[in-house]
Amino acid sequence: MSHADDTFPDDLPAPPAEVRIPLQALRGRGAASSMAHRFSRDVREAADDGWGYTGTLHMPGSVVAERRAEYTEAAQDDEGQGWHSSGLIAPATRVHLETARSALCANDSPDIFFELSVNPYRGCEHGCIYCYARPTHSYLNFSPGLDFETQIVAKHNIAEVLRSELAQPRYVPKLVNIGSATDCYQPVERELKLTRSLIEVMQQARHPFSLITKSSGVERDLDLLAPLAAQRLAAVYVTITTLDPVLARRMEPRAAAPHRRLRTIRALADAGVPVGVSVAPQIPFITEDMEQVLEAAHEAGARSAFYTVLRLPWELDSLFREWLSVHYPQRAARVMARVQDLHDLSDAQRGAGKTYDSDFVTRMKGSGLWADLLRQRFAAACRRLGLNREREGLDLTQFRPGLLRGQSSLF
Repeated sequence: MSHADDTFPDDLPAPPAEVRIPLQALRGRGAASSMAHRFSRDVREAADDGWGYTGTLHMPGSVVAERRAEYTEAAQDDEGQGWHSSGLIAPATRVHLETARSALCANDSPDIFFELSVNPYRGCEHGCIYCYARPTHSYLNFSPGLDFETQIVAKHNIAEVLRSELAQPRYVPKLVNIGSATDCYQPVERELKLTRSLIEVMQQARHPFSLITKSSGVERDLDLLAPLAAQRLAAVYVTITTLDPVLARRMEPRAAAPHRRLRTIRALADAGVPVGVSVAPQIPFITEDMEQVLEAAHEAGARSAFYTVLRLPWELDSLFREWLSVHYPQRAARVMARVQDLHDLSDAQRGAGKTYDSDFVTRMKGSGLWADLLRQRFAAACRRLGLNREREGLDLTQFRPGLLRGQSSLF
């Protein structure tokens, strides 16, 4: 008998064929895997080789947990972000410090209301599965999946760079938005305070700005925002995608709970800060309570509102489909078909696997019958509630670059 026969007796059953391990939800994370980005040379996935492994697998390009996440999503508290949950421990967050070479990013898209933006962070721990910024992590050689939520890049010198750019003689003041790509009040902001340092620079220069967030952390900076708002130099938008706490917990796992965001709108409004609500993105057969969100936000003090439809650029297409397969497998095909309807794609485009139209004119609101119906719903709700009636904008004439150079306020 051979050595191999001594090691593996004849009566040992053959191992089962290799099968792919199904993805499971990870508590506190929107993505279920570290899917390979579009520049990756290798694509790896975890597979069951038949040896009965029951732990948690970690592979380059894939993080798969075999244990199911057990959510107590409806159980919430009023502390911090307003969440209380239990279940699977998700991958930890790591913060990388980056020395920024520039702060202001110009925007030439006609469908965006601001002309310049500044983002103190890359990646976002809120983990919103629909975030259009996820594919940008690929440029850092990180996955748009779990890496986007767990590998956060903080531009530690962003305030100094912004100060230098605003003080340049050639700079012309334009509408600036803070946090246009990733949330400027994500959890790491509590310690690093980069967003607060940006606001302090804008305050010193008397430069108007807006910011958008899903976090109650913005309330920390009311001491700066309220006086600036009184001078028409600041405005805030709070995103509330749904009032359903279970759905929000799955879509936006580390953002503030919906009821907590409504409290933030109330706090901003009571402090005299112009506050609007973003009900973006609208996802067919997933977020179905747009009118209720607008009504609750108006009652809390919001006086303006806007929305966009779901956009799925680059890797976000596969990532969102993966999320649907984990959380809503029965309706996944229906959701994706309606997303294509919202962008009025032709049969040829659908057959080629295209999910949305990136054209500047239609990408935000969509086109076609279903996009028109959504537009009518939004407009009717805003008319009924009186939203978007106040059109007083921010004041660009107060900008004083000399203040950043230590010169007199009269300069």
